Amino acid sequence: MSGHQPVEPICVRINDAARMIGVGRTKLYELISSGELETVKIGKATRVTTASLQKFVELRVSDRWH
Repeated sequence: MSGHQPVEPICVRINDAARMIGVGRTKLYELISSGELETVKIGKATRVTTASLQKFVELRVSDRWH
């Protein structure tokens, strides 16, 4: 064993991002277009930042309780 800790991704594929927050691809693209989620282009690939996914969910949880 090398003793390395698992690395948490800072960005994920579109399909993975949709699955993470429980929406379909179409809804995810709507959230990206509206600026609610941040993306990063890596070559031709589009990735969604996990920070923006976390923030998106946290805002909705706090909205529900206030």
